[in-house]
Amino acid sequence: MQTPYHPPVKRSVEIAGHKTSISLEPLFWDMLQSVAERESLPLNAIIARVDAERIVVDNPPGLATAVRLWLAADLLKSRDQ
Repeated sequence: MQTPYHPPVKRSVEIAGHKTSISLEPLFWDMLQSVAERESLPLNAIIARVDAERIVVDNPPGLATAVRLWLAADLLKSRDQ
């Protein structure tokens, strides 16, 4: 990726057996792929984890927003370790 300023890219994912699509900027797709590789899990499993965590909060954000926030929190957590 040459620049972080790129419009969102829509991709199909499967969460709990249901197909959906999510639009994220390439930077976030790259970050998700890095987490998936680090944890030896499929990308869909990471997205499903984020989805499961977001739906239990009082006012859940949309999935794309939840993914961005989850990735930022993961980055902060790994930086602080």
